Amino acid sequence: MSGEPGGTSDVVVVGGGAAGLSLAYRLVETGVATVTVVEPPDGPARPAERTWCYWDQGDGDGHGGADDDFEEAVTATWPLLRVHGPDGSPLTVDPAPSRYRMVRSTAFERLVHARLERSPGGRVLRATADSVRDVPGGAAVRCTAPDGRTLTLRSRYVFDSRPLRALPPARTRLSQHFRGWFVRTRTDRFDPAVADLMDFRVPQPGHGLAFGYVLPLAPDRALVEYTEFSRTPLTTAAYEAALRHYAHQVLRLGEFTVDAAEQGVIPMTDARFPRRAGAAVFRIGTAGGATRPATGYTFAAVQRHSRAIAAALRDGRGSVPAPHGRRALAMDAVLLRALDTGRIDGPAFFTGLFRRTPPQRLLRFLDGATSVREEWGIGLRTPVGPMLRTALELPFLPRRPHPAPGTGESPR
Repeated sequence: MSGEPGGTSDVVVVGGGAAGLSLAYRLVETGVATVTVVEPPDGPARPAERTWCYWDQGDGDGHGGADDDFEEAVTATWPLLRVHGPDGSPLTVDPAPSRYRMVRSTAFERLVHARLERSPGGRVLRATADSVRDVPGGAAVRCTAPDGRTLTLRSRYVFDSRPLRALPPARTRLSQHFRGWFVRTRTDRFDPAVADLMDFRVPQPGHGLAFGYVLPLAPDRALVEYTEFSRTPLTTAAYEAALRHYAHQVLRLGEFTVDAAEQGVIPMTDARFPRRAGAAVFRIGTAGGATRPATGYTFAAVQRHSRAIAAALRDGRGSVPAPHGRRALAMDAVLLRALDTGRIDGPAFFTGLFRRTPPQRLLRFLDGATSVREEWGIGLRTPVGPMLRTALELPFLPRRPHPAPGTGESPR
């Protein structure tokens, strides 16, 4: 729908990142609603290219969180996953039929934009969203066009994916913060079939945990990241130093060049994210609680949430379902608190999960798709005493306000 600037549609989506574009795609694909996506114009307000990763079932049934609709935007796929323990010992698992996949934001944006352009019910508007408010019969988004004109969009519903100015009160606040290099080595150094999810052969910080993350794109190319779970992000210089140590001393890559870099911060918190910002205004993406608190993964949850929202609109329901179940969030709250207090050793905990849990079950657990019985079995393989103590104290801890980390969307 080309349309004129401003105007009306059934739904306005504010923000053209993973959450906003995924929802727009789902609504247009199912024909549930006409959609206008408001994206920032080119310039400093437009986010840099990002990397989103997830695991899928590989059978095309759509139950793995993100299905084959986005196949052409997938940059790479890995059938095997590997974890390196603190002692250097590797553990490689085959989670078949699941596969780990990478999507680059530019390719994803190109795919969804093309779909919206082909649809009579979708359009993309490049403008800065200044305000979102309820109005009789729906909501209105006031925007500023690149030429300075003021536009007003009206719709039945608005779904806002912009980052929150401040995170809600929480008992625990950690961040997953990282910097990554897209490297090109002089000789073949990587196995394109294996993704290294957590490599704990790096110096550990005094608080929290640190690990390397390697996603091979070819035998001589990979995304190499240094990641920490802790309270405070590092300076760019500190990330660079950690990456140099990891690339040279741990991975022993030899000569290489850095083609590009990315850096980010993902909130890891037990805050309760409000899904509603008005009678007809809803939050989605990280702002709506789609990021899994204990892992930082968001992309697969966004796909499930988008399908659920489309179904709710189709059925005439005036509410938006939660992106994660209460049980999964409760378990994450316990784990975050146990990590933050130092009651459990982070590297040992995550390495142990991969060693003692069947890979398919573990991925379902990390995705919030396990049964109570499966979760009970996984829980018995963790440090029971510290986890139980943490679970018992959590209900008595106050939720305190804290500032937002000042970040965009999760790349995971």
